[in-house]
Amino acid sequence: MSTPSWRSATIRRRLVLTLLILIPSALASSYVGSVLPNKGSTPLELAIIIVYSVLFAWISVGFWTAILGCFTLLRRYDRFSVSHALSEPLEQDTAARTAVLFPICNEDTPRVMAGIKTTYLSLQQTPGASQFDIHILSDSSGADKWMEEEAAWADLVEELGAQNRIFYRNRKVNLKRKSGNVADFCRRHGKAYTYMAVFDADSVMSGETLNAMLHIMERRPKIGILQTAPACFGHDTLLARLQQFANRVYGPMFAAGLHFWQLGDAQYWGHNAFIRIEPFMRHCGLPRLSGKPPLGGDILSHDFVEAALMRRAGWGVWLAFDLPGSWEECPPNLLSELKRDRRWCQGNLQHLRLLFTEGLFPAHRVLFLNGAMSYASALLWFTFLMLSSGEAVLQAIVGPSYFAATRSLFPAWPVWQPLWALVLLATTGVLLFFPKLLSYMLIVIKTRRSRLFGGPFRLLLSIFIEVVFSALLAPIRMLFHSKFVCITLLGRQIGWGSQQRDDRPTTWGEAIRFHGGGALFGLLWGGVVWLYSPDFFWWIAPIVVPIIFSMPLSVITSHHGLGLWLRKKKLLLIPEEAAPEKEIRDVTRFTREMEDTPVPLALPREAGFLRTLLDPRVNGLRRALLARRGQHTGKVSNATLEQIEEKILQTGPASLSVNEKLTLLRDAGRLRRLHTMAWTKNNGSLRERWMK
Repeated sequence: MSTPSWRSATIRRRLVLTLLILIPSALASSYVGSVLPNKGSTPLELAIIIVYSVLFAWISVGFWTAILGCFTLLRRYDRFSVSHALSEPLEQDTAARTAVLFPICNEDTPRVMAGIKTTYLSLQQTPGASQFDIHILSDSSGADKWMEEEAAWADLVEELGAQNRIFYRNRKVNLKRKSGNVADFCRRHGKAYTYMAVFDADSVMSGETLNAMLHIMERRPKIGILQTAPACFGHDTLLARLQQFANRVYGPMFAAGLHFWQLGDAQYWGHNAFIRIEPFMRHCGLPRLSGKPPLGGDILSHDFVEAALMRRAGWGVWLAFDLPGSWEECPPNLLSELKRDRRWCQGNLQHLRLLFTEGLFPAHRVLFLNGAMSYASALLWFTFLMLSSGEAVLQAIVGPSYFAATRSLFPAWPVWQPLWALVLLATTGVLLFFPKLLSYMLIVIKTRRSRLFGGPFRLLLSIFIEVVFSALLAPIRMLFHSKFVCITLLGRQIGWGSQQRDDRPTTWGEAIRFHGGGALFGLLWGGVVWLYSPDFFWWIAPIVVPIIFSMPLSVITSHHGLGLWLRKKKLLLIPEEAAPEKEIRDVTRFTREMEDTPVPLALPREAGFLRTLLDPRVNGLRRALLARRGQHTGKVSNATLEQIEEKILQTGPASLSVNEKLTLLRDAGRLRRLHTMAWTKNNGSLRERWMK
């Protein structure tokens, strides 16, 4: 796999892709002008044509990526696939070490530890297990979550006998979120490892896949980042099962298409990827953007930028589209998905400021633009619909203009051609839905894996269900994404907290709070159009009606009852449900077991700080770690420490502030003294008072 061969191939492939996008888009924009009553001669119609042409080009990118992916999978062979390196033997004395990183921030502790346990045990079944260490990099805030994680880590290490194999640290100063968390690890421990496998809190990967990625990196020494295409699993809500199904049915084809035209200029998605540490540390430090947030300050969506910087330095970034054994979870409900998208929107819009950074490869400039368009396209669709509605209402109120401003002997007759509009709508529908039929064909005819999706008939019915719900949810997502783009461009900063990962359903109160304004807007929009142009209303009804009913849609799709019923009927079925890999079975079982394991002293699992004061084992662990790492309270005076101690004795642990709790957790002597007093003072009455 010499560099010139794949570089020359990318030029040819991207030229073909560009022509496939631009030529149909130019024809479509010309055609839409012929459909409009005034043939695009008015400013409003000209704006409609411009916006539609941009949107047509945008959806064409996805369509042709899917077509190229289908072509790649039908051939069953791609000479540039990095997986070919697996057939090349490794030298026996290779000693490259890999750190598997789990950056976490206020996550569900049992689920995180279950994923770590699954990955560790899977690695132990492979010959190269000794080359991998696991590092839990916690940015969790507050004493309770910190101590809950630390105790769970210690329990896991003891259970697995994984001393000096699974490590945990909680950052005292949480700078630059996940990218800063990984950078902190690189500064502390990067020189001890050749590679790092970066995970998310909900990631799972088989030991076989991790070893395969190590093999590829060793045989391809110019690869800087190797990204897998994770499969979604793990939730039973209707929305999650829709997303999991779409990921497993359409995802492989789109991943193959991305590989086809990206090759060594691929993107990095921030998790489930292998990274060569030395060039990452040297070249991928993130700059701080000038100006204030949201478009200035720290770069939030770090992954695309790190891939671009790695590529600028001469290292390849590849997508191992055909490598199995990599999984992640998806948001369980619409609100958690939209909260995540709000953060991603801000991060992706920041990338527009990096478009003209010196030395970046054109492919990564396109990826920056593509990432921003993932959200800006929603605003363009919204603008297109508003312009179209405005044109319809204007025609109804003002009426047609038969004579232009210039002198003419003959009137200009505005003509509306519904049949032409239907042809245009059908063309757009083909771009959006034909790839789904191609995926069906690939599964049923080519790979013969339809039984893992419930069989050919149920698979087709599941695709129909997914299409219906996608059509219902798309207008809601469009409205929210448009709002996110606007508030970001207006300078309103967005929080970047942890996302919901459990199956807790959306309440009606939450739905009203988040969707109420949109529903009222939909009623107003639809009502005005119906009042002035009833015929045009039916054109926009598929958009307006879901927005009006966004509250019940959000609530219904957040419940697992309907999702489990469909699963029972073998609809929206995925391989991880029909024939799950051992890792999927293990992580599900381990999560349930860890959630059901009783906490000593019958304390709430979330009461980590109180457990550290009362539980002899956890208290001893904290003091032992302080002694080993040489941690101390820093500049805190003895008088302050005595005041904190007196306060906790008088009013209990709950009365302490966050900073006071953190201060105590860094003082081994006082932890021991408070623990002793809790068990001995007045025959344990102090302990009983604290536990109330």
